[in-house]
Amino acid sequence: MSRFTKGIFVATATVLMSATGAWAAGWTLGVNTALTTDDPTYKGLEMFKAGVAKATNGDVEIRLFPGSQLGKDEDVLEQARAGANVAVIVDGGRLGLFTKELGILAAPYLVDTFDEARKVVTSPLFEGWVEKLRKASGHQILSFNWYQGSRHLLTNKAIVVPADLSGIRMRTPGAPVWMETIRAIGATPTPMGWTEVYTALQQKVIDGAEAQLPAVYGSRLYEVIKNITETGHFFLITGLVTSAQWFDSLPEKHRKALREESLKAGDAASRMTIDSIAGYKKKMQEAGVTFATPDLKPFKEASKVVYEKLNLGDLKKQIDGVLGR
Repeated sequence: MSRFTKGIFVATATVLMSATGAWAAGWTLGVNTALTTDDPTYKGLEMFKAGVAKATNGDVEIRLFPGSQLGKDEDVLEQARAGANVAVIVDGGRLGLFTKELGILAAPYLVDTFDEARKVVTSPLFEGWVEKLRKASGHQILSFNWYQGSRHLLTNKAIVVPADLSGIRMRTPGAPVWMETIRAIGATPTPMGWTEVYTALQQKVIDGAEAQLPAVYGSRLYEVIKNITETGHFFLITGLVTSAQWFDSLPEKHRKALREESLKAGDAASRMTIDSIAGYKKKMQEAGVTFATPDLKPFKEASKVVYEKLNLGDLKKQIDGVLGR
């Protein structure tokens, strides 16, 4: 664990230990997210908090930390891995570092709709991956049905075809499946924390980014980019992930409640996200951002190499089987 991560871990413990009697029993869970409080996903987390309080008669307290207050997603995953009572909304790409199968959930053009994604992440196939993750890294997935929107290209240069991305340094999360996808469609992947993106674009440390519209609007990135190209290269389905050690310390009825309430809240947040997309787009157009929908075929063709390079072909066939393709 790095000095920085240790510092975040101590800070987390300090924050959470200020809770009331629930902490004494180990039943307070701090949930971290990079998103802002007006994001539909955060509103879903508020529903999760209320649902857990009701379902456990107040025995389990959920505390929410927007804006990455507990650290970067990767740091919070390390805290959870060490047994801390923390959780984070995270994508499959990052979890793929621990369990390869989960990485495919962040692969390009994997599914087309939320219903397809939900069918995959509530299947027996997926539950097998949940157990594999527990054994591999000590993480517990509560649910993985938190859709945050399709991710698009954010640039100051108009993008029509993959060749237009040549030479563009593009921020993306550091997981292999994300980086290889951005590289495959023509840009140079540049990993960095989400909260650093605005300044990096403003200071031209990077030339572009890729993200979903609710997060783009919440972080005000429309102030530092001119174009959004609606490639939808990633269908961002994410999950609420905590420590298996902490989770196992709860009574069985509370473990069940956490997973059930996470699934309910994830569904609600996802529907809110879907309903919000047009509104975010309109607001950013009014702020001067130009939206373009390119021919997706060249982007889909270019990204196929990711499945081959990361040996995800067989896993894709399994997912296609779940979807009846």
